[in-house]
Amino acid sequence: MLLAQGKTAAKAVRAMGVTEQSYYRWRSEYGGLKLDQVKRLKLLEQENGRLRKAVADLTLEKLVLKEAAFGKPVSAARRRACVEHVTKELDVSERFACKVLGQHRSTQRKAPRQADDEVALTVSIIGLARQYGRYGYRRITALLRAEGWRCNHKRAERSWRREGLKVPARQPKRGRLWLNDGSCVRLRPERPNHVWAYDFVEDRTRDGRKFRMLNVVDEFTRECLAVRVGRQLRAADVIDVLSDLFILRGTPGHVRSDNGPEFAATAVKGWISGVGAKTAFIEPGSPWENGYVESFDGKLRDELLNAEVFNTLAEAKVLIEGWRRHYNTARPHSSLRYRPPAPEVLLTSPLPSSVGQPPTSSGQAAAMLH
Repeated sequence: MLLAQGKTAAKAVRAMGVTEQSYYRWRSEYGGLKLDQVKRLKLLEQENGRLRKAVADLTLEKLVLKEAAFGKPVSAARRRACVEHVTKELDVSERFACKVLGQHRSTQRKAPRQADDEVALTVSIIGLARQYGRYGYRRITALLRAEGWRCNHKRAERSWRREGLKVPARQPKRGRLWLNDGSCVRLRPERPNHVWAYDFVEDRTRDGRKFRMLNVVDEFTRECLAVRVGRQLRAADVIDVLSDLFILRGTPGHVRSDNGPEFAATAVKGWISGVGAKTAFIEPGSPWENGYVESFDGKLRDELLNAEVFNTLAEAKVLIEGWRRHYNTARPHSSLRYRPPAPEVLLTSPLPSSVGQPPTSSGQAAAMLH
């Protein structure tokens, strides 16, 4: 208005109380705009700033997630490590990193407490996992307790996952075959020496020659009674193994097997009936009906046969017999509450007073086992 009245720019800004530089800067930015248009322009600039900040935050969140890890960190320890890594690499605040990764700030700042014997326990877990490569953390926990460690499976699992140990893959499920009579399926072991089961397993020595194993298992105790190894095993060998076991352990109530020629032979059936036992044959093509010995066969193959190269038949006999003794006396069995089927009986001594430390003698290990 002052300029419209004919005054110069210098007199106009002097009358308004501003400097001449401010006037020219305002004219270069808002020249030709009315007052309401200037207000609208300022609101648009503020909205544009908010949108820029939102886009920047989203971009930064994407960078944080990409820098942290592929996928979603599940455990609090992994999120804690991710937050520390992100704040160091991207130079963002801890508050922002915790918000993006879903980590509570109190959890991030609280230092995890570690037991005094955690390092020694981890070393024991790694040693057992290296020795028994196909055992999971639950069976490793049972072995730790047998050694004298006082820990549950949750603590062992935390160390197991922290060290990156792999749990063995589960076996695929099998379907059920509906039988006409189902007599073999209804036969359940009720006591030791009630039902025995036996089956053949094949493998090869280094020179490619086959050898067979006759496995005999007590279904109630899960104990492997015998493993006969030979290049050829016939009906006479089956009778020879069973006769030795019958003399040593007594005559069982039933002997369960498949319909193989060695088991279904007239000589074998007649000899078993003659000593007072009964035969229980499964349906043809239904190995899951003989599940106890089939499970044992799978463990034998998974833990020994697939991991060893047998140079000679004599070496195979020694290694297989050693594994059978370990299976009966030391290997934890999940269906027996992670106890071995037939643990060795040793003279025991009082338990050590220190908590969490392994015993120093075999007697104390047996005390923890029983």
